[in-house]
Amino acid sequence: MDLLNAFVALANFVLIPATAYGAQLALGALGVTLIYGILRFSNFAHGDTMAFGAMVTVLFTWWFQSMGISFGPLPTALLALPFGILGCIGLLLFTDRVVYKFYRQQKAKPVILVIVSMGVMFIMNGLTRFIIGPDDQRFADGERFIVSVRSFKEMTGLQEGLAIRTTQGITLVTAVVVVAALFWFLNRTRTGKSMRAYSDNEDLALLSGINPERVVMVTWIIVATLATIAGVLYGLDKTFKPFVYFQLLLPIFAAAIVGGLGNPLGAIAGGFVIAFSEVTVTYAWKKVLVYAMPERLEPDGLVQLLSTDYKFAVSFVILLIVLIFKPTGLFKGQSV
Repeated sequence: MDLLNAFVALANFVLIPATAYGAQLALGALGVTLIYGILRFSNFAHGDTMAFGAMVTVLFTWWFQSMGISFGPLPTALLALPFGILGCIGLLLFTDRVVYKFYRQQKAKPVILVIVSMGVMFIMNGLTRFIIGPDDQRFADGERFIVSVRSFKEMTGLQEGLAIRTTQGITLVTAVVVVAALFWFLNRTRTGKSMRAYSDNEDLALLSGINPERVVMVTWIIVATLATIAGVLYGLDKTFKPFVYFQLLLPIFAAAIVGGLGNPLGAIAGGFVIAFSEVTVTYAWKKVLVYAMPERLEPDGLVQLLSTDYKFAVSFVILLIVLIFKPTGLFKGQSV
């Protein structure tokens, strides 16, 4: 048995990737839960909003790279990120003014807004594919690793190496900063308190003199920012492909519902629950068990519960279980 090598293998293939993926899902789920809590509907276009913001960032990244502009060891996409956020904000504010505002004025039921958001989703998906194409687009540059396998082996003398990618480190640091800034904004600023009051009781908030259109505008700006950051971090860590963001809608909604729709803290917790569940169930545990178990008990097969092709099925099963047994989620958000 070699428990230290087993732990390194576990960290390399499960703990670190799941933590980075969980941070990306958490940022996406925060956008979904803000829209549900304040605007009162489930936004099915959120995945493609992430794709659009990431696409604008990719285009500006390529432009910067063509001019020889870089960010040293860090990805050039971080320089292009503010432009992606501005592009996404513009799209969402335009969509709200042209589409959603009409249904708000008509006091449309949430189910109508859900159907409308599905139409917006298909339009955004088509627009993104038309501009950048349907294929994988790589835009990451800079240093690939914070810790490489070779340097880790030389430093520790262990048989198993540990690799921490730069994009994983950036994801975690960015997620912590963004979440801290969001909670500070919601709890400490007048606008943030107005948004919380509007979410808790819309009629009472209006009687208090809160401007609903301003609340809606700020909500879309925050959602666009979160969606773009989440989309860019996911694209840097994996790859940018428009259809993948459409698929991400399921684990993002699962994260928001597991944590409790309308509860920002729940969205963060739900993101990590879904990420660790997906990675744990679809990982082939043979390498870890070979290190951790006596030689006579070492497994012959991969010891993999599900293929990675079915990782979204894990999100779906967790979503069903939560909706059946605890529809308000872990942190008691609003029931679906």
